[in-house]
Amino acid sequence: MKRSSWRILPPLLLLFCLFIAAAIAADPAADVDIEAEETYSQSPQPSESARWTDQTRPSDSNDYSDNGGSNYSAVGEASVILRKIKPASISTLTQYARKPKGVVGSTVYYAKEAFVLLFMNSPRSENLISTTPKPSQKSLAQPLAKAVKILEVAADGGDVDSIFLLAEMNFYGNYTHPVNHGEAFRRYKQLADLNGNSTAQSMLGFMYATGIAPAVPADQAKSMLYHTFAAEQGNTRSEMTLGYRYHAGIATPRNCDESVNWYRRVADKAIDYYRSGPPGGHSLGRSAYRIADDAGGVFGEGASVSSAGVHAKQGGPTSDAYAEAEDVLEYLHFQSSKGILSATFGLARLHYDGSRGLTRDYKLAKAYFMELARQYWDPKGRVKTDLGPGVEKLASKSAGYLGRMFLRGEGMEQSYSKAKIWFTRGVANGDALSQYSLGLMHLEGLGVEQNIKKAADYFGSAADQDLAVAQTNLGILFLDQGDITTATRYFELAARNSHIEAFYYLAELNNEAIGRERSCSMAAMYYKIVAEKAEAIWSPVSEANTAYEEGDTPRALLFYLLAAEQGSESAQANVAWLLDHTPPQWSPLTYLLSWFRPAPSESQTSDGHLALTHYTRSAKQNNIDSLVKTGDYHLAGLGLASSLPSPETAAACYAAATETQQSALALWNLGWMHENGLGIAQDFHLAKR
Repeated sequence: MKRSSWRILPPLLLLFCLFIAAAIAADPAADVDIEAEETYSQSPQPSESARWTDQTRPSDSNDYSDNGGSNYSAVGEASVILRKIKPASISTLTQYARKPKGVVGSTVYYAKEAFVLLFMNSPRSENLISTTPKPSQKSLAQPLAKAVKILEVAADGGDVDSIFLLAEMNFYGNYTHPVNHGEAFRRYKQLADLNGNSTAQSMLGFMYATGIAPAVPADQAKSMLYHTFAAEQGNTRSEMTLGYRYHAGIATPRNCDESVNWYRRVADKAIDYYRSGPPGGHSLGRSAYRIADDAGGVFGEGASVSSAGVHAKQGGPTSDAYAEAEDVLEYLHFQSSKGILSATFGLARLHYDGSRGLTRDYKLAKAYFMELARQYWDPKGRVKTDLGPGVEKLASKSAGYLGRMFLRGEGMEQSYSKAKIWFTRGVANGDALSQYSLGLMHLEGLGVEQNIKKAADYFGSAADQDLAVAQTNLGILFLDQGDITTATRYFELAARNSHIEAFYYLAELNNEAIGRERSCSMAAMYYKIVAEKAEAIWSPVSEANTAYEEGDTPRALLFYLLAAEQGSESAQANVAWLLDHTPPQWSPLTYLLSWFRPAPSESQTSDGHLALTHYTRSAKQNNIDSLVKTGDYHLAGLGLASSLPSPETAAACYAAATETQQSALALWNLGWMHENGLGIAQDFHLAKR
């Protein structure tokens, strides 16, 4: 009896895993149908990018005049109700399975993958974007229905705030409102026609460009028209979109001067934003990344350019190249507890700079920096004796960071006097950050008497140690003195380390033909880099990343689409990747019907067409994996209007990818096509090479 009990345990465990996998695989949040009636988490407060564009309530914008206070009463009353609605959330089980940990988590994850592979693969899956079901007409739940009713009554009376809020709720699904892009389009159109609101015009341009509203077919001409209207009023996202479209020749002939015009407008805003921060400027974090790289790239580990050659992870499976951020933190903490000062400094830098998956913690960073500084200086500032190896260097670097935190008021009260104390200690031992920071204090007169000569001396010392921000500031001083040649040299040195102001001044020099002939293409490239570095003023990528990491793929896809239209290469790659890896939705009925139903043709808003479009755009921005993937799509006829393969175009894509000598897969594909004479002349010698 005991032996028979053990025999039924494995089947029961298998059934349990399949049940869990089925529950996860059928989770609505995993469906990439961006038109279906979904409930997304609310976004009651505008993002940082919204605060630097006009993506806010119309009543807060200059686009609107006072409506006698009636608009505030309707939106205010509805907002009180909406704030009480509990935001929708992704199931804990789904989040757990997306990032498995331990034996149980890994078992559930692979059981889910096996279930999808075996039971949820339809031979003819419909296009999830172009054939989405119409939003159901079921009534909204209270209190959402009450709030919507208040807003609709006010909107029908011409209340601009109510129209805007309804449009946002229908477009993004805020406050658990079902997503309905058709209704969102109607409301944005109503608002744009009413008084030409630039946010509404920008959203109309986006919807015409992508065709995501079922009742509104894609129309690139109208998209350009509405984006132009919005950009002329200073809408940052439309300015970015036009800059990219004129730069790449999308729905319009390529026009370098127009591209420079629009990118320069955004670059000016980016520099204003950067300089509006604490001394030394805002810290410009980068949120954009390619989600395919988490899986080793588009074609997997080793086969993709992003994970092969110079980009390959160095070290064995147990090295830190494969470690998560929390694992690195745990290891550094363990090493620091053993008295290894370099590990303590690494912990301090990680908490100060932050990283993907790790938010900044200034207070903890200060504690680690202070711990290192106290290894070299006592509380009265006297240097200790009998110091260990490396203490002086690490303590000096820590002094530079402590001074910077006091100078900028990061995690503590701003104090120029304390900042100067720490910088002076760092400068005594040749720390570059301390040298630059003391130069900044003398340049701007922060707690010291303004002295440009001293500032230049400090900048020069830091620049000699290849500190980019010091090189940029020194270049600005030389430019003010009329020494364009020396200034340009320092800007180019700083640009090697991707400093935003260096790129901006190089763009200005090239655009205004200062010290050189005018180069429109170089100016456009530099302005584009500047604009894209200030993600806070235009990019919805951070919202997309958050949604994706929470398992809300439809919302992530929507935000990535917004960023992709503005020219973000990583967002374009992410849109294509998500559409390319959409899990088919299966049922016995749809499986049987698929044999008698003709295969759907590709439309301008089908998954295949949009994926190919964004792979192509990503490839034109030097993504080699996207270029090879574009060739695959043409070779298979995916996403093409005729649905017929185009081996000639595929061969051209593979040939272009092989010129970089980075993609082994492109070389193999081209060799195979030469061997079989497909798309190009049959040539066994070339195939062998």
